[in-house]
Amino acid sequence: MTVASQVKKTLATLKGNQGTLRLYEMQTRDEETRLIYNEALEATGIIIDDLEKRLQILEQQEPQYKGN
Repeated sequence: MTVASQVKKTLATLKGNQGTLRLYEMQTRDEETRLIYNEALEATGIIIDDLEKRLQILEQQEPQYKGN
């Protein structure tokens, strides 16, 4: 498995986790718990943004990875 495909797999997993966190955040009634989910969503979003930037760099350096 190439680095690019590992990054893509990780991105897909993180985006799925982000969706789950968003559901949990909306379903909870406890404000403190909602804030914790919101913090986790923000942290996950930052990681996703960083990995997407890294993937763009990988695809520029190694064009054969683009779109795979």
